[in-house]
Amino acid sequence: MPYITLESHLPGITGLLEYAKEPAQPIRNLTQFLLRGPSTLSEADRELIATVVSHNNQCTFCTTAHTAAADLLAGEAETAQKVKENIETAPVTEKMKALLTIAKLTAQNGRNVTTEAIDRAKAVGATDVEIHDTVLIAALFCYYNRYVDGLATALPADAGYYNVLAERLVNHGYTRLPQGYDHLKKQS
Repeated sequence: MPYITLESHLPGITGLLEYAKEPAQPIRNLTQFLLRGPSTLSEADRELIATVVSHNNQCTFCTTAHTAAADLLAGEAETAQKVKENIETAPVTEKMKALLTIAKLTAQNGRNVTTEAIDRAKAVGATDVEIHDTVLIAALFCYYNRYVDGLATALPADAGYYNVLAERLVNHGYTRLPQGYDHLKKQS
């Protein structure tokens, strides 16, 4: 049960962003830019970064949501699962293995990112911008994970919610729906 009163039909981060719309707006804008804006990393790659960080932070809501988004973008459900199990044996490029390792290290503590991890990423073709964006996405998702879990937000009652959320994230992005979220309330 959430520590503060949130809309019951909006589990996880959505309820928090609706609770405090004004401070949520710049956060939404940053997330939209980083995960859906121009980048040499695919949207699926960026969702994998969010997945790895959330998984390592043990944030159930964010892990499940971003796994679903990564799966939808990739058109399959194996890669995100394998990345959560073991980055080094996952079916991703060497560059993504290096970047996901940097994301995982960032999630543990920014100081855990080593020269060796950066050198590895550069040796397999990661650019400075990709390394920068990986660390920034990782830091942003650490924030989200702590926000969601620190206020004990609810998980969805129906696991199918994550598929609906993934479709919204893939097709609409991270900006607030213009009509809001009242349409998600159960009709009685």
